[in-house]
This record gives sequence, C-alpha cells and structure tokens, in this order.
Amino acid sequence: MKITPGGVVAAEWTKFSSLRSTWITTAVSVFLLVALGMIASASFSGDGMTSVDLALSGSFLAALSVGVLGALLGAGEYTTGMIRATLAAVPRRLPVLWSKSLVAGSAAFVTMTAGAFAAFALGSAVLNDKVGSLGLGDDGVLPALLGAGLYLGLVAVLGVALGMLVRSSAGAIAILAGLLLIVPGLAALLPDSISEAITPYLTSNAGSAAMALTQAEGTLAPWTGLAVFAGYVVVALAAAAYRLKTTDA
Repeated sequence: MKITPGGVVAAEWTKFSSLRSTWITTAVSVFLLVALGMIASASFSGDGMTSVDLALSGSFLAALSVGVLGALLGAGEYTTGMIRATLAAVPRRLPVLWSKSLVAGSAAFVTMTAGAFAAFALGSAVLNDKVGSLGLGDDGVLPALLGAGLYLGLVAVLGVALGMLVRSSAGAIAILAGLLLIVPGLAALLPDSISEAITPYLTSNAGSAAMALTQAEGTLAPWTGLAVFAGYVVVALAAAAYRLKTTDA
C-alpha cells in the first residue's frame, strides 16, 4: 500500500492523540498560562506592564511544558523501540519528522492561542484597578496574543526536533530547559557589552518578543524575534533530519 504524506500525518496524529501524557501535558500547559496570568493580573499594582504582559506571564513555564510535549512525541518511539516499525512503514524517513513536527506544532498553536486569549480575558476580569486594562481592539493586542500562540507552537516543534536528534526524552527535555531557561540567565553573567549584544537573540528572549505589546529598549521587534526563534527551530530540525537519514534507528 502506498504511503501518502496525509497518511503519515494521520498516523502521527493517532499516536499523539492516543497517549494519556499528551492530554495531561497539554492541560498543564494551558493551566500554567491561564492561572499564572490571572494571578499576575490580580496581584500586580506597579507600573511598566500592560494587561497583555500580565496575562502572558505564564508563557515561560508554558513554553517548557509544550516543549516537553514535543520532546515526548519526538523521542517516545525510540524509547519503546516502535521507531523501527514506523521507519519500516515510511522508508523515506523524513516524512516522519515533518509529520511529528506538524502535529505537535499545530496542536500547541491551537491550544496555546486559545489559552492566551483565555488568560487575557480572565486576567482582565481580575485586573488590579491601578493597572490600565486593554481590549482586543486596542493596537497590538491581537498580534501579541497570536504571537504567543505562534511562539509556543514553535517551542513544541523544537521539542520534537531535539527528541528525534538525541533520541532520549530526558536528554531532549534537559537541552530544551537549558536553551529556554538557563542560557539566557548565564548570559547576564557576561560583561555588559557582550551581554547586551547577544541577549536579545537568545532563544526564549527572541521568542518572547513575539508576544510583547511594545518593543522595549534592547529587545527585538515582535516579528523579528519570532523569525530569530524560528531560525533556531530550523537548525534543530535540520540536525534531526540529518541524523534520521544517516544513522540507524
């Protein structure tokens, strides 16, 4: 029977949706985004942040969670040994990587965009009176919420790429956590001239620029930041594709 691209995508969706860990991790990701956004909105009483910034306060932990989701999809079959059956059914191999990436990225984009809108709506409802509220029709609000969904969707794809590159869920998650959380922190220890030059281009800093309502000094413009983060994802996918084509399962 001929294997079609749509068939490979459908098979990967079946694997993805049939795992209990998929639904648990997705629920945790949405919960982190919405709950932390509400807490930040209700408790913040200073200045310098908008209601959108507060609503998306949980995006950093949500990014780690959706990245874990992608890593589990990418590396899970290597852990169980099922990858041999998958590659026997799809001998060209690369469609497996593209399909896993499409499934994880699309699922994360849809759920996390919905989570971003929910965090904004619920956060606005409990917003501290001292913080000015914004509506969906205000300049930059919709692009920021959609940017959050796009960024988090790309994080899930990055997780898939790392999972298929290192072929270990634990290893992929460790690398992902390092890229998103540890490396940006370590950059602050560098001399100021170097830190200021490279910090905007680091993974989570570049990605988070996509959901910023306004461009702060020393940060990238929203779509520039998203493009930079997408570049990291492309590099990881290229490395995973090379290993998938050139080494045994």
